[in-house]
Amino acid sequence: MTFPASAYLLAVLGGALATFASLPLWRAWCVRTGLVDDPGQRKIHNTPIPLAGGLAVLTGLLLPLFAGAVAMQLGLLPAGVVEKISYGFEKRGLQLAAILVGALGMVLLGWLDDRHELRAGPKFAAQLGIALLVALAGVRIKLFPESPLSPVLSCGVTVLWILTVVSAVNIMDNMNGLCAGLGTIGAAAFGATAALHGQYLVASLALMAAGALAGFLPYNYPKASAFLGDSGSHLTGFLLAVLAILPHFYTAQNPRPLAVLAPLLVLIVPLGDMVCVMWIRWRAGKPVWVGDTNHLSHRLVRCGLGKPQAVATILGLHAAAGAAAVWLGAGR
Repeated sequence: MTFPASAYLLAVLGGALATFASLPLWRAWCVRTGLVDDPGQRKIHNTPIPLAGGLAVLTGLLLPLFAGAVAMQLGLLPAGVVEKISYGFEKRGLQLAAILVGALGMVLLGWLDDRHELRAGPKFAAQLGIALLVALAGVRIKLFPESPLSPVLSCGVTVLWILTVVSAVNIMDNMNGLCAGLGTIGAAAFGATAALHGQYLVASLALMAAGALAGFLPYNYPKASAFLGDSGSHLTGFLLAVLAILPHFYTAQNPRPLAVLAPLLVLIVPLGDMVCVMWIRWRAGKPVWVGDTNHLSHRLVRCGLGKPQAVATILGLHAAAGAAAVWLGAGR
């Protein structure tokens, strides 16, 4: 029995509905506890906005996973689906557990940063610890020939990749809908690639993440009644970094060396934006970590586009790159 497409649709809808339904509750909680983004310099809003997006997206990820596990135990899913998903859990159970712990850790770290504006050192140390946990659990980039040093090298490259993608996505959270839109499209591209290679658990997780992020967009684009906050941008970057590692882009059945470039193609927009912005800051003699308005989104606005149109343009480019990456990864 092949894996039914309806199961993937259920993953997307489950994530989207859980986020969409839970966000008003999280928004009320944020207002009550003072977890809001106040207006200020370089801000795009004039009234306090609740930083509820990260908590809602995490709910959109965890609630469908819990519901799916219960449905499997109660025998409510088709036998073929249970068999294939169970096989995925057997092969990647530890990795999935580490990813979920890492997602929780990233949301907690972002929440603390939203509340207390953490210093760069402690925040980086926490990000490093989360990335190392995931790498040690077996979620690794494997680019090196087998040798005693290959696990160490793979672990190091993986940690660097996760930290880089988290930073790139985090600094692109500068206009309504941009970060969540990038996450939605990127996760969908990775999910499609995994589905084409028969990685049912990975595809379901990626599509669930895409749905969870999409469920937040109606509250954030074009006008925002909630922001992702650092908790949400950290979570989005972490999910994209991990989902880029999980699919098999190069296999014996698909022996195309260029396919390993597919993850970079999916994420070329946030990674390219980060490289360009850091280059501009370095050339100007400014610290590369100090924020400015030299991002692609800001430049498009200075060229005459409205902010919603600038975001839509960037997401269009991102979607085109994601489609090309799926085509490349599929061996077409």
